[in-house]
Amino acid sequence: MKIIFIIIAIVCIFCPISQAYDDGDFQIWNTDVEEFKINDSLKGTFEEEFRWGDNAREFFYQHYDVGLVYLLNKTISFGGGYRQVYELKKGKFKEENEPYLVGTFFADIKGFAFDSRNRFEYRNFDYQKDSWRYRNKFTLKFPWKFTKLDISPFVSDELLIGISNRITELNQNRAYAGLGLNIINNIKAELYYLFLNTKSSGNWVKSNVFGTKVKVSF
Repeated sequence: MKIIFIIIAIVCIFCPISQAYDDGDFQIWNTDVEEFKINDSLKGTFEEEFRWGDNAREFFYQHYDVGLVYLLNKTISFGGGYRQVYELKKGKFKEENEPYLVGTFFADIKGFAFDSRNRFEYRNFDYQKDSWRYRNKFTLKFPWKFTKLDISPFVSDELLIGISNRITELNQNRAYAGLGLNIINNIKAELYYLFLNTKSSGNWVKSNVFGTKVKVSF
């Protein structure tokens, strides 16, 4: 009941934001992650994500991601991987091939955990010109924990910058607010609200997303 109350409180806080935009679509995103420890510094990851749009009535996106992450020390990690994307465009699912490199910086100040993830993607298509994309996601995790599930709040902001034909352009911003929790020792979950701002045909289109994420570590 306490978890349900917290979720309802978050939704109530952000509902005025959602209703302020006539073009705001409601979406649902679900992400599942599996991590495999190879040694103390290296781990493998597998991720799949599914998205529903048009007020959560239409399935429009899925991706499958496999990668490696190397922890250099307590403050830096780097790695790379490959993501296969299928996105609904004009009634058909279009394919994108996306190899990437990623580096993350960590810090902890009086219990507040910060991280900044930097990711470079090469986006290969068979229906449009290839391009590059840079993504930076900054996350702040608060030190407060509630209930036996160690429920703790976090906020994030991610910028997505497209690079094509020597043109660099900010084309998406994702602002998150959510809760992380430990289900059991090796299973963690997140519930979050995402305010999504996407540039399309020169105009910024806003969407409101309810997201879930489950991570299993082996």
